[in-house]
Amino acid sequence: MLRPRIIPCLLVHQGGLVKTRGFKAPKYVGDPINAVKIFNEKEADELVVLDIDATANRAEPNYALIAKLAAECRMPLCYGGGITTPEQAARIIDLGVEKVAVSAAAVADPALITAISNAIGRQSVVAVLDVRKKSGLFAKGYEVCTHNAKMSHKLDPVALAQSLQAAGAGEILVNSVDLDGEMTGYDLALARQMRAALSVPLTVLGGAGSLDDIGALVGACGVVGAAAGSLFVFKGQYRAVLINYPTPLQKDALCAAALAH
Repeated sequence: MLRPRIIPCLLVHQGGLVKTRGFKAPKYVGDPINAVKIFNEKEADELVVLDIDATANRAEPNYALIAKLAAECRMPLCYGGGITTPEQAARIIDLGVEKVAVSAAAVADPALITAISNAIGRQSVVAVLDVRKKSGLFAKGYEVCTHNAKMSHKLDPVALAQSLQAAGAGEILVNSVDLDGEMTGYDLALARQMRAALSVPLTVLGGAGSLDDIGALVGACGVVGAAAGSLFVFKGQYRAVLINYPTPLQKDALCAAALAH
């Protein structure tokens, strides 16, 4: 039975686990390996780890860290950051990672998704789209950005997602820049547009502040990946660092909501 996936998303910056707000001001929240161990114990559905330095610094993926994460992780692991060639993607899969996430390089050249898909299989390729609302007094809609939201592209995210799906992406992850770290709820309008336009699995990231927010996403989109960062590393109004994750009963309730959709 298909069910929603509830996915912690960990950001790695200078080797440490961080949380951002609006893709800015990384706040150190701990050691990524320790976080993986805790999510193992809590039986997380899946884990996404994104190195936010690699692409911005034009660096290779951190294979040493990836190997440690893969060795420790007892759930499906998706890793992104600095992947620009099929050879890099294949090396990461060989280390024991289930999926690779590609963002800026895929936006620049969708054919890269085809090449990576041919090398490691479509089911292992996740195309990540960082999306924000267009700025300006009369601006409407969304735009795609890359390099930690420092570079804007005049591309419609829904059309680009369809293009990347056609190119061979087995999953699309859409990440809201505007809602990153805000904990005020997902952009459900964007999520609905993406879900309606795609046939591959969709994961939505950015804005979750409670399990009710995950429930709202599942209610809007049905079987979907609900990813979150702040929700799973902060506790309370003062954002004390505490790794947490829904209980099996809470996950079952969200699954029931998806089936009722």
